Amino acid sequence: MLPRPLQAVIFDMDGLLVDTEGPFRDAMLAAAGGMGLELPQEVFFRMVGGNGANSDRVLRDHFGPAFDLDAFWVRCRSRVHEIFEAGVALKAGVVELLDALEAAGVPRAIATSSPHREVDRNLRPHGLKDRFQAIVAAGDYARGKPHPDPFLEAAARLGADPVRCLALEDSHNGVRAAAAAGMMTVMVPDLLEPTEEMQGLCVRVAESLHEVRELIAAMAGHEERA
Repeated sequence: MLPRPLQAVIFDMDGLLVDTEGPFRDAMLAAAGGMGLELPQEVFFRMVGGNGANSDRVLRDHFGPAFDLDAFWVRCRSRVHEIFEAGVALKAGVVELLDALEAAGVPRAIATSSPHREVDRNLRPHGLKDRFQAIVAAGDYARGKPHPDPFLEAAARLGADPVRCLALEDSHNGVRAAAAAGMMTVMVPDLLEPTEEMQGLCVRVAESLHEVRELIAAMAGHEERA
């Protein structure tokens, strides 16, 4: 059960709506390998859910200040483009959850670290982009996740009170951002396991978006009976 009445739902994108985190990981590891370097998976995990500046810091911390970031990202983007040319898969339960929220008249927004062009590339082929009343992406806020700015901006665009928003995230940085915004936060893990910290910041850790839909439906039923 959610602790407060629900006014709006704010979604992360990568790893929550679309299955992109695995391909990004594979592309980064391949890019490093092409430069004769090894990128441990645990280093990649420190970048999940953050913005580009955060990823640059993590890479320099690991490889050293002389690391050629430009060459790395050229290799990485080339590999990502190859992977995504074949299409990006939706995560389980996305359409069903959006259908349920739409039927209930619950406003929906996206708060992502990715740029708008990637939102368009990932969601438009599935017909999902227009199912959100607001899309907040890189460039729309001053500070990226784990800061609360993306979620606060999304709530503001919906005209919703942040404490009555449900935030859905798959990453640790995303959960930290949503919790810092004061939102009811549910983690739906993708590549990252929920830690003790995540358990403390979330109202629930769900196995899938199907479980989130059931949680919201149970909340609506409780409110009707009250």
